[in-house]
Amino acid sequence: MNEPWSLTAADALAAMRATDLSPVELLESVIGRAEAVEPCVNAFAERRFEQALTSAKTSADRYVAGSRIRPLEGLPVALKEEVPVRGWQMRYGSLAIDEVAETTSPLAERILKAGAVVHARTTTPELSCAGYTHSKLWGVTRNPWNTEVTVGGSSGGSGASLAAGSSVLASGSDIGGSIRLPSSMNGVVGFKPPHGRVPVDPPFNLDRYCHDGPMARTVTDCALFENVLAGPHPMDVTSLRPKLQIPSTLKPIDGWRVAVCVNLGAWNVDAEVAANTRAVGNALEEAGATVEEVELPWTMDQVMATGRRHFGMTFGAEIAEHVAAHPDHVNDYLDAWAVEAATTLAEPGAFLHGLEGEQAMWEPLGELFRRYRALIAPTWAVTGIPAGDSFLGQLTPNGGPNDRQFSVMMTTPFNILSPCPVLAVPSGVAANGVPTGVQIVGRTYSDVDVFRIGAALERVRPWTGLAPLSP
Repeated sequence: MNEPWSLTAADALAAMRATDLSPVELLESVIGRAEAVEPCVNAFAERRFEQALTSAKTSADRYVAGSRIRPLEGLPVALKEEVPVRGWQMRYGSLAIDEVAETTSPLAERILKAGAVVHARTTTPELSCAGYTHSKLWGVTRNPWNTEVTVGGSSGGSGASLAAGSSVLASGSDIGGSIRLPSSMNGVVGFKPPHGRVPVDPPFNLDRYCHDGPMARTVTDCALFENVLAGPHPMDVTSLRPKLQIPSTLKPIDGWRVAVCVNLGAWNVDAEVAANTRAVGNALEEAGATVEEVELPWTMDQVMATGRRHFGMTFGAEIAEHVAAHPDHVNDYLDAWAVEAATTLAEPGAFLHGLEGEQAMWEPLGELFRRYRALIAPTWAVTGIPAGDSFLGQLTPNGGPNDRQFSVMMTTPFNILSPCPVLAVPSGVAANGVPTGVQIVGRTYSDVDVFRIGAALERVRPWTGLAPLSP
């Protein structure tokens, strides 16, 4: 058997059910791997190894006794630090915040009840508001494929931990791409569910752009984790019923029509990213689909104006208050967000104009979905930026203007169009050694479709989700 830390969740569960591996042995292997890789990766905001060992022993007793085995029984799962658990310290990546959670989020509640062993909490940018992961509080989280390059964000610690082998599953959240960006940039899999599929803490459960979701190394593991997280919850009025279950066996996609759009109409996409995206299309043809390259009429001004209005009216306003209260403690990217929020809040009719922008973006995509089962597009227009760089007011590596993150993030359109499920999967590796990835965008609420496409791609072009990191 491979080193236990390198096992997929599905393989680890099978080994534990067969009593070939104990949850304690698995946890000790993952902790050993974490101790080896953390000095260079820095994916953990908090280690909870002693508490996790107690949980692992409880799971071990359940396996030995033949008790009811819960869906994540004994699996070491890393929890994004922004997720509250009653009695746990909360920092949100900020020097200015030091609180104790008074409630447990639905996400954490379900992970813990499913038997997971939460051994660590993962790093984020301050207030989880950036497409990269560094902060004055936690320092720089580095990509295990190339430590000079960012891990993406805001669930960057989760993505890096999975790729480095210091967790088996990890949680993420996504308000502008924060699951999909770090999944793709670390060569792992992440799912942005349609709004309401996975319950979210109030008040952001009422924000259609906001989603909690699973991150894993494989499509099978991601589906396993999603089935734990999904379903209605009494705390979240938007949570959908009945609960949707991703099938354990994902059928082929023979005869499906799938569209590929390399630039989504608006982005200046690096040549390697474009080539790897088209290679995914070729692989899906090999898997039995009919794949055609298409164009969308979106413009950068349209996407950015629509997203900016929404963010400025919601969590952008919260960020602006935080910056005003703690000007000497915040990171530079928070200052930039505060300026954006102030601009939006001063715009007459911003909320209504944002809704009009959302509808204008949906119309061509809705028409496209009349002909195609899903859309394939890159997650990130470039092959990486330096770790620790906020890239404010700079040029992108491919020469385009980059005053705002959204000019390289290709994920935000599908927060704007939040009923679309989106599965992020690897598409290849760039010359700098960093993975590239694609988004599999499904018709509204067609979660199973995107998992079937992801599984078909993985069968043709398998990946491990592990970086070749030898600390």
